Amino acid sequence: MRGMIRRLRSLWEAPSASPAPPKRVWRDWVLVAVLPLVAIFEGLVRTDLPNALGTSFIVIALVPTLLWRRTHPLLMLVITFGVTSLVQLITGHEIGLYSSAFLLLIIYSVFRWGSGRTIVIGAAIMIASALASTLAPPFDIANLIGGFTFLVVTGLLGLLLRVRAGSRMRELDRAKSNEREELARDLHDTVAHHVSAIAIQAQAGLATVGTNPDAATAALRVIEAEASRTLTEMRTMVRVLRQDDSAELAPAPKIADLQQLAGTKGASPVVDVQVTGDVDALPAPVGAAVYRIAQESITNARRHARNATRIDVRVDVDEARVLLTVHDDGAPGSAGEPGYGITGMTERAALLGGTCTAGRDPDGGWTVTADLPRTGAA
Repeated sequence: MRGMIRRLRSLWEAPSASPAPPKRVWRDWVLVAVLPLVAIFEGLVRTDLPNALGTSFIVIALVPTLLWRRTHPLLMLVITFGVTSLVQLITGHEIGLYSSAFLLLIIYSVFRWGSGRTIVIGAAIMIASALASTLAPPFDIANLIGGFTFLVVTGLLGLLLRVRAGSRMRELDRAKSNEREELARDLHDTVAHHVSAIAIQAQAGLATVGTNPDAATAALRVIEAEASRTLTEMRTMVRVLRQDDSAELAPAPKIADLQQLAGTKGASPVVDVQVTGDVDALPAPVGAAVYRIAQESITNARRHARNATRIDVRVDVDEARVLLTVHDDGAPGSAGEPGYGITGMTERAALLGGTCTAGRDPDGGWTVTADLPRTGAA
């Protein structure tokens, strides 16, 4: 019983359909223009209905409700059902014109666009009206079944399209969220790596500018190269985000590109990269993930590991898995909240069905380990 009450309360408090409907579309204006002509023509030619022409003017008066059926579906339902019920009460017969079938669009709109309250109240009004019209003498069971069938089919169609549109909206939201996260990871990994290299070289240049001008000049050249590379990658990303057809997309990084992360010769800490196993047959997403995780690990070691002299990058590929290990021999910085870098590495591994851990090594230093399935996520 409580479960049923909770479901009814949930239905009652449900918001209107999302995305919000357009107020009016061209089809509404076409219907408003054409339906009065159809109703007048039907009123003139229908001889099987009493006062068919007069009834056609009642139908014409209800046609404008189509213009507000999406924004105010319950009010339009009350107006149309109220008028048709009043006509039946006064004349003793229903509006029998075929042109009045547009009222089904009002019923459809209640279920397609209305809030939970609108659906519940609208359904109650429709059921009460159907019962009142079909149970009045002379009772006609066929009329009762037919009337309820039309109501149920129209309402279910509105609910079906409402659920379908909501599902598509949620899929789009998930896709946008995933794309934002991917862009955030790529921006963080790429820019942070180059900016860290710039900061390290700037520190080296400042330390040697007075005693070794050549070393300071070399550091400035590295800074210039890293800055140019960063600007190039940023511009490429911006062009892609702007959907520029002329943007040239760089190929996704792969394990073979890891050696590029070692930096310039003689730079400290030294980055040593060793790869074992067949990496050529790896899927592109796996290779790119290994590269990005290694890149972020090296960046973190350069920025945070105190007195680090060496960073070892090991990639082992076998028939089932790819194991990446990045270890530095520095003293870890003070513990704090995990940054976006570690979060991004963990997310990259999880998206491919793998794991990524980062922490202090019992033998000293800091170790990042990523274990990915060779074929990526199933």
